[in-house]
Amino acid sequence: MAGFPRAGQERPNQNHQWGRLFGDDTTIPIQAKDKCATGRIWTYVRDDRSYGEAAAPAAIYYASSDHRGEHPQKHLARYGGILQSDCYNGFEPLSVAEKKAVPITFAVCHAHARRKFFELADIQKNVRDRKRKGKPISPIALEAVQRYDALFEIEREINGLSAKERRAARQEKSKPLFADMHEWLKRERATLSKSSEVTEPIDYMMKRWDGFARFLEDGRICLTNNAAERALRGTALGRRNWTFAGSQRGADRAAIMLSVITTCRLNDVDPKAWLADVFARIADLPVSRLHELLPWQWKATKGRLLRRPRKQLPKQCFRTRQAFIGQDQ
Repeated sequence: MAGFPRAGQERPNQNHQWGRLFGDDTTIPIQAKDKCATGRIWTYVRDDRSYGEAAAPAAIYYASSDHRGEHPQKHLARYGGILQSDCYNGFEPLSVAEKKAVPITFAVCHAHARRKFFELADIQKNVRDRKRKGKPISPIALEAVQRYDALFEIEREINGLSAKERRAARQEKSKPLFADMHEWLKRERATLSKSSEVTEPIDYMMKRWDGFARFLEDGRICLTNNAAERALRGTALGRRNWTFAGSQRGADRAAIMLSVITTCRLNDVDPKAWLADVFARIADLPVSRLHELLPWQWKATKGRLLRRPRKQLPKQCFRTRQAFIGQDQ
């Protein structure tokens, strides 16, 4: 999956422990016979830089004609490890995920939970709405946001540390805050009526508390699923421009292009320069060396070439050199 096995490397039949993936999806209109159907673009992102790992980041996308759970379950059939996502149940039934040779461990996105409270505590929005007889802000939601802000401040301090160091810091600083938040939410929930708006975000968290608390025991887990959401932002913003995918095959092709372009960007590689060089070289490159074209390996190779004096460069490198530096000349 996001590990991108090297060309010529045998794909394993058993589940493999890849570490951690971020997963998410968004809608994409796909042209059908009479009208556009609402399809989905799914993404899975590997980015371990938050806990100091040197593995190159990568993203992979898939397209489907609907939102059924069978699609992500097929994508994740051979995956074992941590999956950070929203609470969409279709990613993998727990009963199936836990029986794998390497089980899937689900970590829930705290940004989703915080957002639900923030919407009820957005002071500026409520001031505007109050002019139109809107409702006042919820003091419980406001306190929940403030409690979350304290947790996120700790995360900013430990970002980039090793998984072991992150876990130690969370055990010392975050665990007491999160345990206190749990008790506070239980007390506040007991005083609320069913009609109260703030019961929804509280119930959302309480029903999934184990998934929310998992970050305390594993330093690899992030508090949010933002890596996957960022990977889908271009698709979400671009829908108004390209309107729809012309067919299911067109959506599949879009997913392939998104995979290579996003992976290039995650590795600080210019997608246009990379594609131009790959198209020029791939036909003559042995299968055993195709892994050299992966964006992170291509970047390392081209970086070494571009640091050499021009007279020492092979002729086929001149065009790539210009793709990197020509615009600055």
